[in-house]
Amino acid sequence: MDLQTLTYLVVGASFALYVGIAYWARAGSTSDFYVAGGGVHPVTNGMATAADWMSAASFISMAGLIANMGYGGGLFLMGWTGGYVLLAMLLAPYLRKFGKFTVPQFIGDRFYSKTASTVAVVCLLTASITYVIGQMTGVGVAFSRFLGVSNAVGIYVGMGIVFVYAVFGGMKGITYTQVAQYIVLIFAYVIPAVFISFQLTGNPLPQLGLGSTMSGTEVSLLDKLNLVVSDLGFSEYTSSVPGSYLNMFVYTASLMIGTAGLPHVIIRFFTVPKVADARYSAGWALVFIAILYTTAPAVGAMAKLNLHATVNSAVGLETDANGKLVVNPATVNANPDLYAPEASLAYENRPDWMKRWEQTGLLKWEDKNGDGRIQYYNDRTANADAKARAEAAGWNGNELSVNADIIVLANPEIALLPNWVIALVAAGGIAAALSTAAGLLLAISSAVSHDLIKNVIKPDISEKNELLAGKLSMVAAILLAGYLGLNPPGFAAGTVALAFGIAASSLFPAIMMGIFSKKMNKEGAVAGMLAGLVVTCFYVFAHKGLFFVQGTEFTHLIGGPNSFFGIVPEAFGAIGALVNFAVAFTVDKFTKEPPEHIQQLVEDVRVPRGAKAVHGAH
Repeated sequence: MDLQTLTYLVVGASFALYVGIAYWARAGSTSDFYVAGGGVHPVTNGMATAADWMSAASFISMAGLIANMGYGGGLFLMGWTGGYVLLAMLLAPYLRKFGKFTVPQFIGDRFYSKTASTVAVVCLLTASITYVIGQMTGVGVAFSRFLGVSNAVGIYVGMGIVFVYAVFGGMKGITYTQVAQYIVLIFAYVIPAVFISFQLTGNPLPQLGLGSTMSGTEVSLLDKLNLVVSDLGFSEYTSSVPGSYLNMFVYTASLMIGTAGLPHVIIRFFTVPKVADARYSAGWALVFIAILYTTAPAVGAMAKLNLHATVNSAVGLETDANGKLVVNPATVNANPDLYAPEASLAYENRPDWMKRWEQTGLLKWEDKNGDGRIQYYNDRTANADAKARAEAAGWNGNELSVNADIIVLANPEIALLPNWVIALVAAGGIAAALSTAAGLLLAISSAVSHDLIKNVIKPDISEKNELLAGKLSMVAAILLAGYLGLNPPGFAAGTVALAFGIAASSLFPAIMMGIFSKKMNKEGAVAGMLAGLVVTCFYVFAHKGLFFVQGTEFTHLIGGPNSFFGIVPEAFGAIGALVNFAVAFTVDKFTKEPPEHIQQLVEDVRVPRGAKAVHGAH
């Protein structure tokens, strides 16, 4: 069976499964819609949380960024995983014990103020919509490849699919759909990694294969990769740092605390019956997440080596008689000249996978020196030796443009794996993007319908109209995210990092102070959230354009790009969080302390005695 037909069959079967589950578990009440009735088993919830967690950014984009950034890309692993531990240990059990549906509701009640709740809704919507843009970017990449259409058409198709099962299923449908999606995406991620690790190193465990020697040689895989990328003018793979160590530290911190403030993950802990179950489901989710996160570095490194080997025969990988990618020990050991004329791949001999990805517009070739061969190197390098060798070889600039978001989806194709593995990866990529998009849309929906309309604007709204308002807000969010996904502010993982920064600077400090500082009052919390949100958005919009609209950047107003100690906008959330805490405690000092019953409430939430049922009304 040809690849395209097989891909349609595998992806189609996975869609039928998701839609079937969403219909079987469709929501019949607001409790079902928002928290799946509060009766989900911890292991089931852990798996659903993992699927919610491992978005297009984790599945599609993270290994691509690690492939591009090398060691520096580890900040995504450390930030996201560390943040999840922070969320599980410090926030989830207390929020579950508080017994409310949503983060804005917790903030509104804890800070005894509808203003605080409304500000939290604004923060949540800003973070969640930015996050959905990242998912839509990933959806576009996955759909464009497997349908063989442009990236834009891929986004339109993805919008339609998300609409169908997120709007009709609610949290109950989404929870069980996400369990199925987790199973699909984890198999899709791990199976190709096992194949490729075995091909390159003879070790089927990718986590160990990354540190192993290449098959038939004494050369370690990472040493070979370092040699190849350094020779071609790129930074050494195992020691590259994004900007400065300060930027890397702040970036990691921003992802970490942004993770702990993400509403669509926090809401998952309201779907379990007891506080203890919230802790257990957090632990199970960490196990399920770790399977993918420990595999990602190997996927990134091996994909990078395979990509270079595809377009440059001097790397030392070749196709055997059965059409499989194998290591040529003699070439690997000899380290032939990467700049030799015959080493570069002739464009007309490019493999089928390159032709397929060219159709999406995410892989492009431009023959700058007219020799009909593909030269892939860093033409902006500061490495004088690499520059001199490129000029001597007649290379006139890098000719291959590879979008970082395609690395994982293209990985099994680059490694010439069987068609069923390639089809499975397409299904996994789509599952990852759709699962998180659905969770985010639910967080947006509950923020608008439950926290804004029911709790602030129209308290007497009927349950039926509240559900309708939630579904309409989902539709609006899908349309907005789809539009911005067509012109994203960066790669999927980069856009998601911006969302984490917004959550870090606005929601995380308010939640932390709400749980651990009984003296923090409403004036301090509101001022802090607004200050953190405004400072972060100002810095981000200066680099990425007002509300991510390209062409409206204003870096000249802040002294140029990354002008604040070299910190990139994706990392600025941690600085915004510091501003939030500083403003909140300063305002708190000059305003009156919270009422006695609120201080007692904070004490009660922290003392381990029972838990309230999850409820929606005050």
